[in-house]
Amino acid sequence: MTGHGTDEHPHGADRLCDAGDLVYSRAVRRGRVPRTDAEPVPCLLELALLHPDPDDMDWLVPTSPQEVMTRLLRGVYDEVSESHRRVGSAVEAFERYAGLGRRIQASASASASLEGAAIRVLDGLSRIQAAMDDATEACTSEVLTVQPGGIRREPELTEGLHRALALRSRGVRMRDLYTHVARHGQGLLNYLELMGDAVEARTLDEVVDRLILFDRTVAFIPANADHTMALELRHPALIDYFVTVFDRLWRLAIPVAAALPDTGIDGISHREQSIAALLADGHQDAVIAERLGISVRTCRAHIARLSETLGAASRTQLGVRIAQAGLDSAPSRMPEVPGLPEVPAQLTPADRESPTAL
Repeated sequence: MTGHGTDEHPHGADRLCDAGDLVYSRAVRRGRVPRTDAEPVPCLLELALLHPDPDDMDWLVPTSPQEVMTRLLRGVYDEVSESHRRVGSAVEAFERYAGLGRRIQASASASASLEGAAIRVLDGLSRIQAAMDDATEACTSEVLTVQPGGIRREPELTEGLHRALALRSRGVRMRDLYTHVARHGQGLLNYLELMGDAVEARTLDEVVDRLILFDRTVAFIPANADHTMALELRHPALIDYFVTVFDRLWRLAIPVAAALPDTGIDGISHREQSIAALLADGHQDAVIAERLGISVRTCRAHIARLSETLGAASRTQLGVRIAQAGLDSAPSRMPEVPGLPEVPAQLTPADRESPTAL
């Protein structure tokens, strides 16, 4: 266990301190506790016995005693060769958690169990990485990912390389969606060459926010702007929705190995045609840059070239010229999916990439 509170609470989930046991027991009985109740016992968050409530981040909900028991058993079996002594203390902990679990009302227990299994908040990069590693280990057939942003830099690609190689070794099929801008990064090309037939990649003008799906069973999406929190989702309706979104995007996307289609207009590139269509829709420069995975400065340079090519002296005139040239319809637009929110624009430094923690 690392981080704040380690010195004051040097223990594991199998031997909680008195203060931690009191707060955790209260959380199990009531279904949740205020975040302030856990401040004196950081061990509960560090040991993942409490985690943020998806509906209200000022509250913490408990991990079910049954899940704690399973986690302890797995840890004990991993360490049994090094220390048989811990088996006895773990058994005592199982009995304590089992007894606590039996005191929960049946209806409340069933409701909390279903919700906890369907949506789990992962707070912190280490928690996210651990959950991703678990999902990778359990995956047997397919991984679907949506990777927004622009050029994929080497550190981003190598961060999750151990998971990709483990999946490839088991014959798992991987399909990745990127923006067209990612084609210009050597890091992505090197990654695809390394993975061979295990990975199929396609690109679009724009994609939705980051999404990772394992075996159409569990999905991970960001839970905040800087990607230091994530949601682990297992609800079948949500999973089916994400799969539908991915499949529609995939059918529209162009394989990385294939060239982008020519616009048919001299002096106007595929990217500039996409920018023209978004301008025609009334989007601002920052929104266009975010959706296409480029910097605002790069976006404005393309707009300047569009104006020059089309002979427009102002933005208003540029809009007219775009319509006259038939550029107000993008070559590949995202499909309409009921209930799919529009990806918000975030002002970012030039060519910044989204974190790969998720």
